This record gives sequence, structure tokens and C-alpha cells, in this order.
Amino acid sequence: QVQPVESGGGLVQAGGSLRVSCKASRAITSVFNSKIMAWYRQAPGKQRELVATITRLSSTNYADSVKGRFTISRDNANKKIYLQMNSLKPEDTAVYYCNTDTGEFTWGQGTQVTVSS
Repeated sequence: QVQPVESGGGLVQAGGSLRVSCKASRAITSVFNSKIMAWYRQAPGKQRELVATITRLSSTNYADSVKGRFTISRDNANKKIYLQMNSLKPEDTAVYYCNTDTGEFTWGQGTQVTVSS
């Protein structure tokens, strides 16, 4: 499939931490490391929003809402990207997706992150 595969979501208490992962499918393995990758999230009733981006050389950018709390990283050897989420807030609750910064891959199933208060 021409889509990344997200995993690692779960239920976390406010203030807690969680790391979600994204791995390239076979179809995109060869190009994955050359892309500016990104994490997106979509909460119920809201449009998908860009959370963070990371270039092939690990330069990063974050949405203001997550700066200082989330860290995006990539493991080029394993064709994976991660989003370390700390100091989680209930408003971080969403389905988290990964894709390129322009959304060129097929959207995967995402991984649900639920932050309880």
C-alpha cells in the first residue's frame, strides 16, 4: 500500500506522555527518507491539522499548539518517524496520522490518542 502505517496511540492521563510511530509501507520505503514527513491530527468534528514536520536531515517545525511539548523525529535506517508527546492535554485527543508535508501518500488509518482529565 502507498501509505504509511501509524501505531502507538492509546489512552493517557493529562500531563502524561505517549509516543506514536509511523512506518513506511513497502511501496514507499524507497522514497520515505527523502520526504519532508509530517504528523497530522484530526479531532471529531474538526478538519485535519498539521502538527509537526521533519525534513530528511531532521530539521523540524511545529504547530504553536504543541511547541515545547511534542518532538518529531525520524529514524532513517528503519524508515520510521515518531512523535513524542509530553505534557498531554485533553485537547490533544485526536486520531494522529503521518504523511508527507504535502499529503502525497495515501492516508492511513491513523492511531487514536485519547487524553483524559
